[in-house]
Amino acid sequence: MSSTSQPLVAFRQVGRTFESVEALAPTDLSVSRGELVSIIGPSGCGKSTLLRLASGLDKPTSGDIQFATDSVGYVFQDATLMPWRTVRRNVGLLAELQGMSKAGIRAAVDRALATVGLTDFADHLPHQLSGGMRMRTSVARSLVLDPEVFLFDEPFGALDEITRGRLNLVLMDLFLDRSFAGLFVTHSVEEAVFLSTRVVVMSARPGRIVEEFHVPFEFPRSLDLRYTLEFAELAGKVAKCLEAAA
Repeated sequence: MSSTSQPLVAFRQVGRTFESVEALAPTDLSVSRGELVSIIGPSGCGKSTLLRLASGLDKPTSGDIQFATDSVGYVFQDATLMPWRTVRRNVGLLAELQGMSKAGIRAAVDRALATVGLTDFADHLPHQLSGGMRMRTSVARSLVLDPEVFLFDEPFGALDEITRGRLNLVLMDLFLDRSFAGLFVTHSVEEAVFLSTRVVVMSARPGRIVEEFHVPFEFPRSLDLRYTLEFAELAGKVAKCLEAAA
């Protein structure tokens, strides 16, 4: 995929200090439409802090974040579903809060459920779903508002390897269909290389970007890509850099 030249989100010397602890050193990072950028680094290096700053859930201590859009979606580590709401009503929540009409919500929810393959489970409650289905519900909830910037905070980290691989493919299909600007936090080097157009490696706290890797593989990508020599070589370089950064 090719990206547009103007970033949809740009961090300009953005830093974050909590009381006397510098969590994130001044950081520059930009993401354009058609880019899916994975962020990896040791625990506590500021990966999730970057996403919280981008979402507006937190404010930087220094620097600023520039947006070319106000359409931002956020998928958390946990599905964060309301247990008393059906899948349909969970997916429609953000649209309700935005004041969308009932007809508009129904149409948008139907599209989102079809996109993530949950149409047949629209009337189920969260406890009736598998972990992977709950995460798909969470993704669908953000899809309803058709975000131009999509933030993913390690959404598949708690899932088994097979489910994680399937959801990687679901996310890739979404990326190819919507061409959003994506930031994806993960602890998995393999997942980062498989999904991304770029992989950003951060250092231990205070987190700073120490290296960026361009991922050259064409989209769409098959899970079999992970077993090729070219994939292993790039993943090895990223892993070696991560070890040094930690």
